[in-house]
Amino acid sequence: MKKPNFQKLDEAPREYQNFANFDEGESIFFARELEHIKAKTYDIKFPELKARLLFPLDFEANAGAETITYEQYDQVGVAKIVSNYADDLPRADVKGKEFTSRVRTIASSYGYNYDEIQAAKMAGKPLPQRKANAARRAHMVLENRIAFFGDVEHNIQGFLDNPNIQEVTLAADGAGSSKTLASKTGDQMVRDIASLFTAIHDVSKGAEVGDTLMLPINQFNLISNTRIADINMTVLKFVMENNPHIKEIVWVTEMKGSGAGATDKMVAYKRSSDALTMEIPSEFKQLPVQENNLEYKVPTHQRFGGVLVYYPLSVAYADGI
Repeated sequence: MKKPNFQKLDEAPREYQNFANFDEGESIFFARELEHIKAKTYDIKFPELKARLLFPLDFEANAGAETITYEQYDQVGVAKIVSNYADDLPRADVKGKEFTSRVRTIASSYGYNYDEIQAAKMAGKPLPQRKANAARRAHMVLENRIAFFGDVEHNIQGFLDNPNIQEVTLAADGAGSSKTLASKTGDQMVRDIASLFTAIHDVSKGAEVGDTLMLPINQFNLISNTRIADINMTVLKFVMENNPHIKEIVWVTEMKGSGAGATDKMVAYKRSSDALTMEIPSEFKQLPVQENNLEYKVPTHQRFGGVLVYYPLSVAYADGI
């Protein structure tokens, strides 16, 4: 209602005599009284961290271990048909190799002071817990990055930087002689995806069979919506239904721009602890509170050993998709 212009309130008609004036401070107070504070908070969202979902976890190593070593044995030798008194029997033997990976400490901390504790208590908001969550998130972000890409400076092996996993070169027969999935037909997409799993099977002579495919989210959405010519079926559904070995096709943020020349990558692999493990000798933990004057600091600690790929032939990747 528009405020009327009267010299005195009692000069105004009766319908205006309930009109009231507030000074600035009173107006702000009144506005706050009418404000509704939602109980739910709308925190900033972050990308999902998928390393723990996609790599089998191994907690076997002791928290004090500085390295993790695993042994690999190979059987060698041949047999032949011989006569009764032959003394030139061929030799069979077993050869062994050792592989070692470093274990490093991941650490962070969070803190709060005495006044923050009292203020949080009065407001009913779990301020200390939110800070603990932030510290844990910091651990998980670093763990996730190292799990995929490794850490050269600290000599920790990751999944994608393993030098022995095999590369598959896709055919450049898309529109404009492109290798990207977006430039290809549904049939060509099926062929390119199958080529990774075929490479695992062929190179290992059937010893390894891939069961999981990682794609960037754009390419995942592409195969989810592109239909194959002449059949009412998407590329994603066709691949899953016609390859009994494939258990899951999943989009992974780390596949975007991680290929050669910052191109997108897709990776097929055997998702089994027999083929690879993500090494966590010590889980995230909060150490005892350290008091310093009016501040309380909580150190956090974890031991991490990266991702060990025991059988590199169980992994195949293609760049430029």
